[in-house]
Amino acid sequence: MDTKLRDGIFWIGYVDWNVRDFHGYKTGRGSTYNAYLMLDEKNAVIDSVKAPYASNLLENIQAHIPLDKVDYLVVNHAEPDHSGSVPAVMQACPNVTLVCDEKCLKALDMHYDTEGWRVHIVKTGDRLSLGRRHLTFLETPMVHWPESMFTYVPEEKLLFSMDAFGQHFASATRFDDTENLNVIMAEAKTYYANIVMLYARSIRATLAAAGGLAIEMVAPSHGVIWRKHIQTILAAYDRWTLHKPERKVLVVFDSMWKSTEMMANAIIKGVMDVDGVDARLYNVNASHITELATEVLDASGVAVGSPTLNMTLMPQVACLLTYWKGLRPMNKVGFAFGSYGWSKNGGPTEVEAYLNDMKFELTRPAMHVQFVPNEEALAECRAAGRELAQKAIDNYNKLWNAKAL
Repeated sequence: MDTKLRDGIFWIGYVDWNVRDFHGYKTGRGSTYNAYLMLDEKNAVIDSVKAPYASNLLENIQAHIPLDKVDYLVVNHAEPDHSGSVPAVMQACPNVTLVCDEKCLKALDMHYDTEGWRVHIVKTGDRLSLGRRHLTFLETPMVHWPESMFTYVPEEKLLFSMDAFGQHFASATRFDDTENLNVIMAEAKTYYANIVMLYARSIRATLAAAGGLAIEMVAPSHGVIWRKHIQTILAAYDRWTLHKPERKVLVVFDSMWKSTEMMANAIIKGVMDVDGVDARLYNVNASHITELATEVLDASGVAVGSPTLNMTLMPQVACLLTYWKGLRPMNKVGFAFGSYGWSKNGGPTEVEAYLNDMKFELTRPAMHVQFVPNEEALAECRAAGRELAQKAIDNYNKLWNAKAL
């Protein structure tokens, strides 16, 4: 496996082929925990890996230099998938100094026993010389934790970008031009939607702050390293952080006795009556919330359906809407729908409350059908789908003609 980024700069991380869950995020293609080694007059390790793989990290370092030759360990982010091996590195490397910002040190101190560690605190604009090359630092708060930081090597035009531009993607090669770009971009989109969607403003501020850097390579903490398709991922982040949608409408539902499903099928037919709209129908029991978060990222219109169950909504719909609410998808139009038995207060009403909380622009009041929809009700559902599709197109046109934030 080619692990060389530049002369004297190597990937030393771990490929986790079989991880399938990342705190609720379904990682169907595994992941990597990327760490890097810079060899110079002073040698620096950039980030670490998950704690169970500390021995692999130390072995990868020793493939290049003895452990007593490690001078610095730069920690860009305190989350355990990146900092879990920090204690092992600090113990195994007798001459190492930890390099991080002040907030990161406080976070590390709450995760690990840091007593006795040599520490060098840095902040935005600071410079650390390694000899022929040096590191500069850019604090990136809430991308995606308060203590997050970028590390930049100006002589190599190389950015260590932490979680930004990452993907949960295990592969036998390390670079964007050695894997299928469509797969990489799909995983980058899933990663953005499920990990950092709600931090769009912070990411845009970070991208603006880093805009003056000359960059020829971006090395994130998960997935492949960007060296050929940097503009592709930057353009995608620009679009995603502006919450600019596609001409896409989602209809998402759960059903008990097929009544809400009948309504969903009529609504999606109405959406498909309108030309130029990408219509997608999802039963929440057939799709993971990871997939549905990715789909809502660039949807323009969304209809969500739930029957009333025990005076409330169906559990899987509640799960999805709670997840979406935390991720804060923006610039959506939509409505709620569903069936009920003897009380209207429940499914569609509670779905509509979620949509209001997420600041969706409602295209109509919640649609309630008692027990089984008749032909008149299904015709109304189809008309509501057509209206949603047209308003989704209007929303798309408005947002693509102006900045969305």
